[in-house]
Amino acid sequence: MIKVYRSAIIDAAADKVWKLVRDFNGLPKWHPAIATSEIEGGLPADRVGCVRRFTRKSDGGLLREKLLSLADDTRSLTYNILVSPMPVANYMAGMRFTPITMSGETFAEWWAVFDVTSGPPQVTADDIGDNVFVVGFASIGKLLAH
Repeated sequence: MIKVYRSAIIDAAADKVWKLVRDFNGLPKWHPAIATSEIEGGLPADRVGCVRRFTRKSDGGLLREKLLSLADDTRSLTYNILVSPMPVANYMAGMRFTPITMSGETFAEWWAVFDVTSGPPQVTADDIGDNVFVVGFASIGKLLAH
């Protein structure tokens, strides 16, 4: 089992960051790698159990992810991957956004645990950590900067 963790300081209030990210169907609004997204079955995007189906801009790759938890009080969510072009299995991930009260910024965390199904495990771990998590945080920061 591989574990990936990235954190960042986002120059925006935690409530503002959370409002953007808690929309489980909103990936194309804030992640530059995502082309399209839809919630299957017309369910609300904040309903635990809903499944988002989205495509990557780079290759049109299809992913399906299920929302496992969503907590407004801790500004956190968890999800798992059901279908992915990435060489991963048993993928579970979470995000949390904590206010930095002295500066009005946000401490952002994103983590995942998974098995790598092909290729060097560290290459896949670094790709997800840097090209998904870090890139996503940077994009949120640019969108919401004070």
